[in-house]
Amino acid sequence: MVFKIQKKRIISGLFISVLALFFITACSNKTNTDSEIYDPLESSNRRTLKVNDALDRAILEPVAKGYRAVTPEAGRTVVRNFLRNLNSPIVIGNELLQGDFKGAGNATARVIINTLAGFGGILDLAAEGGIEHQPEDFGQTLAKWGVGDGLYVMLPLFGPSTLRDASGKLVDSYADPLRIYLFNIDEEHLHYTRLGAGVVSQREDLIEVINDLRKNSFDYYAAIRSAYYQKRQALINDSNGGAEIPDYDDF
Repeated sequence: MVFKIQKKRIISGLFISVLALFFITACSNKTNTDSEIYDPLESSNRRTLKVNDALDRAILEPVAKGYRAVTPEAGRTVVRNFLRNLNSPIVIGNELLQGDFKGAGNATARVIINTLAGFGGILDLAAEGGIEHQPEDFGQTLAKWGVGDGLYVMLPLFGPSTLRDASGKLVDSYADPLRIYLFNIDEEHLHYTRLGAGVVSQREDLIEVINDLRKNSFDYYAAIRSAYYQKRQALINDSNGGAEIPDYDDF
């Protein structure tokens, strides 16, 4: 009974989120370029970035550096592989929604190979065999469907995003099968542990990138914003270009 009630709540929440998303973003059917970023909230976004940056310097960056100091590179790669493998259902679902059946097949092959032969996903044997990881999320799916970026927003704690991509993250969160399963067996702490591990792993990977942006950017805010759009456009186009930026869901 509890499972059925929670399942109904999840489905209804997801349905409402998708409806709200389309109402909000329907008015924006154009993808911004680097020279015409729609940023009407720039003043408040800059204030949010200052808070995020202060928290990052005080907490997240030291944790990421500590993680790097005590964990060898091979160990960090294992963690990254395992987290990516756990996120495979989201990738596969979005590939299917985009009509990219080859991509969905590759993602499915990856999770099967890495789970069965890669000891639960800690080894990325699929990549060694030529099936590379391709991150996909519902924000990318919406872009494929023709939904524009919408306004740029600096989210508290979560960093740079757009209205479309923030909405996509909400949908991915609701639809994540592992999250649903863990919540239904009252093991929510495992879900939050997974999220925390993902944030630390991604932040460790971006130590040099963020330090470089801080030191060499005339305007750190503008640099983050530009890098975010470049990276998202590269992901949408399934290309390898685009600057690395602090985006904690790229697994």
